[in-house]
Amino acid sequence: MRSTFSAILFLAFAVISPAQQASTASHFDGNSWWEHVKFLADDSLEGRDTGSEGLRKAQAYAVEQLQKAGLEPAGVNGFYQSVRFIQYEVDESKSSLALVTDGQSKSLSFPDDAFINSRSTRASTTLSAPLVFIGYGLQIPEKNLDELAGLDLKGKIVAYLAGSPSDIPTALASHYQTAGERWKSLRAAGAIGTITIFNPASMDIPWSRISVNRNHPSMDLSDSEFNETPGLQLGVTFNPASAEKLFAGSGHTFAEIAALGKDRKPLPHFPLAATLKAKAVILTKTLESSNIVGKLTGSDPALKNEFVVLSAHIDHVGIGAPINGDRIYNGAMDNGSGSALEMDIAASLKAHPEKLQRSILFLLVTAEEKGLLGSKYFAAHPTVAAKSIIADVNVDMFLPIVPLKVLKIGGLEESDFGTRAAAIAQSMGIKPIADPEPLRNLFIRSDQYNFIKKGVPSVKCDVTFEPGTAEQKIFKDWLTNRYHAPSDDVNQPVDLQAAALYEEFTRRLLLETANNAAPPRWKPDSFFRRYAAD
Repeated sequence: MRSTFSAILFLAFAVISPAQQASTASHFDGNSWWEHVKFLADDSLEGRDTGSEGLRKAQAYAVEQLQKAGLEPAGVNGFYQSVRFIQYEVDESKSSLALVTDGQSKSLSFPDDAFINSRSTRASTTLSAPLVFIGYGLQIPEKNLDELAGLDLKGKIVAYLAGSPSDIPTALASHYQTAGERWKSLRAAGAIGTITIFNPASMDIPWSRISVNRNHPSMDLSDSEFNETPGLQLGVTFNPASAEKLFAGSGHTFAEIAALGKDRKPLPHFPLAATLKAKAVILTKTLESSNIVGKLTGSDPALKNEFVVLSAHIDHVGIGAPINGDRIYNGAMDNGSGSALEMDIAASLKAHPEKLQRSILFLLVTAEEKGLLGSKYFAAHPTVAAKSIIADVNVDMFLPIVPLKVLKIGGLEESDFGTRAAAIAQSMGIKPIADPEPLRNLFIRSDQYNFIKKGVPSVKCDVTFEPGTAEQKIFKDWLTNRYHAPSDDVNQPVDLQAAALYEEFTRRLLLETANNAAPPRWKPDSFFRRYAAD
C-alpha cells in the first residue's frame, strides 16, 4: 500500500506539464546569484539595517536590477512603497530588574541573567508583580489545550518556556506562539507582563551572542492598527543558564522543566516564590523605510490580474557589538541570498522568456528582522488588489551550504501549493520533507506568515538535511557561529551548484503556479484555511 504522501505526489504530477517533468536543463549556474550577494553583503552597506543608508543603497541596486530585467514598477512611488516605523530602545543605564523573595531583593544582570525586551516593552514603566510559571503558556482550542486554566494571572507576570507539546502539529503550535496570539489569551486572563525563557534544546544562537546585542533597537509599524499586544507592560527575556533563580523556592527546578521541554512533554504550572521588580526606561523615535515591488505581467486577459508573489526581505540587522573585532553584520545568507535570487530569476525570465498566464509580483520587503514588519504592512496594504494575490513563495536564508539533496517545505501539509512544490522537487531528483525541527518555530518566523494570515497559500523552502546525518551538524554549526553574526559574510563556504538548483526549483514553482488553471487551495483540514474565508 502506498503512503498517503506518495499518493498525493502522484496526483500532483498530473498538474505538472510533461515538458517540465522531462526538462533537466538549468537556467542558473550560481555565479550571477553570488555576484548579487557580494554586492548586498559588502561592508560598505553596513549590514542593511532598516532605515539606514546602507539599506537604501541595497534597494536602489535592486530596483536597477529589476528595471534591467524588464519589470514594471508596482509600488506606490515607482518601485517603492514607503513604510513608517517607531523605533524603541531600552536605556539600560536607567533600567533594572530584580527578584524579591521574602523581602530580600537580588538584582539581575542584563548581560548574564536577563534583559528587558524592547519588542515587548514599548513604554517606560516601573512595576512590581508576582510571578507564575505557565508551562509553554498556550491556549489552543483546536487541541483542547489550555495551560492557563485554573491559574490566577490577574496583575501577574507570567513566565513560560519557549516551545510546545509534541501532540500539537508544527504549524498550529507555531501560530499560537506568535506574540499577538499568545497575548490575546494572556491579556484576557489579566496578565500584565511576560518572561520568555529560551528552550536550551532549540536555541539557534548561544546566549553569549544574544546578550551582546540585546539592546539593539527594535521597531514596530507606527499605525495603531498593527498593535498586537495592547496592555502588555513588560517583556523580559531570560537566560536559561540563570533560570534556576526564577524557580528557587517553588518546589520545582529549571533542570526539570528543561528536560521535559527538550522532548516536548507537558509542563507543570505553578506560582513562583519571587516577585519581579522592574524599571524600564524606553527611548523612541520615528523613521521610514520602503518595500520594493515590481511585476512581470501575464498574458491571459483574465488571469493576468492574478498574482503569484515571490517575496524576500532585503534588510538585515546593521552594525552591532563586535565579534572577533568585526561590527558589521553583513547578512550574506540572511537575506542577501533570497534578495539575490529574486534579481537572478527576474533576469533569467528576461533572457529566457516564458509565457505566463498570471502575473508574478517580485517583492523585496524591509524590516523583516524587526518582526516581519515590511511584509505585515504590505499584506495589509498591498499595492495590487488584495484578492488578486493567489500564492506566495517566500525565499529567506535558504542556506546553500551543502548539496541540495533534501528540500524542507514549510507549509507542505497545509495546502496543495505545498504538494505542488514537493512534486516539482521530486521531478528534479530532490527529496521533499516537512519541517524536521518543530521546536524552532520556523513557520512563523519569516514573511510568508503575513500572507498566510490573509488567506494566501504560501510556502517557504530551504536546503536542508536528513536528521542524524553529518549535514545536520553543518547546519547547527552555521546557526551557532554565523546566524546573525558578522561571519555571515561572503568569506564563508557556499555551494554554488546547490544555489543554482534551488533557483531552478523556485523558477519552476513560479511558472507552474502562474500557468496552472487552478490557483493553490488550502487543504480542508488545514488550520489556516479559516483565513481564506475572512
